[in-house]
Amino acid sequence: MMECGGREAEPLMPGALPLPRERAALHKSSVCSRSYFVVIMVFFHVYIINVIALLMYVHYNNGPGELPPAAEPPLTGSSRPPEPDPLPPAPDTTARGSIYLPRIEGIRVGHVQKVALEPNKVHEMKTLSLKPLLFEIPGFLTEEECRVVVQLAQLKGLTESQVMTPEGGEDLAEQLELSPEDIFNLLDLNQDGQLQLQEVLTHSRVRDGIWLTPDSLREIYTGLKADPDGNGLLSLEEFKQLSSNAFQRFLRQRGVQSSQLVRNSKHTWLYQGEGAHRVLRGLRERVTRLTRLPPALVELSEPLQVVRYERGGHYHAHHDSGPVYPETVCHHTKLADNGSSPFETSCRYITVLFYLNSVEGGGETAFPVADNRTYEEVSLIQNDVDLLDTRKNCDKSNLLVKPSKGTAVFWYNYLSDGKGWVGELDEYSLHGGCVVTQGTKWVANNWINIDPDYQRQARYQRLVSQQDRPERPRQQNPNSDRDRDRDPHSDMHHDL
Repeated sequence: MMECGGREAEPLMPGALPLPRERAALHKSSVCSRSYFVVIMVFFHVYIINVIALLMYVHYNNGPGELPPAAEPPLTGSSRPPEPDPLPPAPDTTARGSIYLPRIEGIRVGHVQKVALEPNKVHEMKTLSLKPLLFEIPGFLTEEECRVVVQLAQLKGLTESQVMTPEGGEDLAEQLELSPEDIFNLLDLNQDGQLQLQEVLTHSRVRDGIWLTPDSLREIYTGLKADPDGNGLLSLEEFKQLSSNAFQRFLRQRGVQSSQLVRNSKHTWLYQGEGAHRVLRGLRERVTRLTRLPPALVELSEPLQVVRYERGGHYHAHHDSGPVYPETVCHHTKLADNGSSPFETSCRYITVLFYLNSVEGGGETAFPVADNRTYEEVSLIQNDVDLLDTRKNCDKSNLLVKPSKGTAVFWYNYLSDGKGWVGELDEYSLHGGCVVTQGTKWVANNWINIDPDYQRQARYQRLVSQQDRPERPRQQNPNSDRDRDRDPHSDMHHDL
């Protein structure tokens, strides 16, 4: 029989008396215990070494751009020596590990988290929806700050926020060399060979800045004799009889009222860079802490837009940004684009909306499809109920945010690409301004512009860093009256 010590016990001779047992068994047992102890200690040390190695691996694989929530990237400005670009000139996507775009977790609807945005002050941030990722922060601005922003806007002067396309411009279909058949097939979403009212409205209503409704579209059909059988459907042959700008020309001839526009408001832009009013600069710094983005991204974004809605003012539901395709370039990085594209969009990664006063009646911010299970563009108009119409159907929106003085709401217009950068457009970020039924509504917008094309954003930031001026290039600053007409933001219609 084998013992723990490894020696085989010697058998007894026949007839021999068994010898008295000695305490050698105790000695062998202690040897066995020591062996087990040594084995256990070896495994224990190996385990400790593995844990240490794992911690070191995790530590050194967190890129320098992956900052904890309380940390902030270094400020860049003319008062300091030039610092490296926050976005490195990465030739491939693997270099993105050096920086990422932090996204605040919503947890669940109704969740409240505390955020420190100013010394000796804590704000409560409430999750309003997860699709889009939307938050509300009461008391983001003080009453004094609200008053100053409104007064600065009044001193600067507000202009009409109209978006009607001027006559005589080259038609988009001609630029794209699209035939009537091509356009018809693009509009015919269900491919049934006929255009329903919803299909025409979904794709045509905003282009001319005039808000079309099912009733007004039927009126246009009648006026243009486009629908002889009066069934509200257009066949390919009937569609061919219409010119590409027939709707706009008909409405111009008849006359368009402000209530028929996509929005009815006045706005202006306020510079927030070096030398600006302390309230405006402080607001931008607070937005930087709130979004946790590198300050350079915030500084190179649009100025603060201030908007006033009088009684009857509204803004129909829209997206602040458009989807970015290979053929599309962002407004703010167009100068750094290596190619040429006829398509531009406003790449607004985050919208931060400030309520500068409490509205006596109406004026809510509506999110028609917030937290819907699905999103289908055509389903926004059903049985003549148009969820995009903020003059009639705001009460049917999934979420309404009531204006409250000093409150800020902010949301992400884009999803994450899963690698720490900008992904696809979040279609659930559809929103609009409900009609003001009593009083006046004052709001302001900060948009954070980030190009989903990482390398184009990096080129743009390097280009700006080479400019003599510490702030944005002159052609990107709409605060000069001389530059206002050519600035892409001055005539955009994505504010609330």
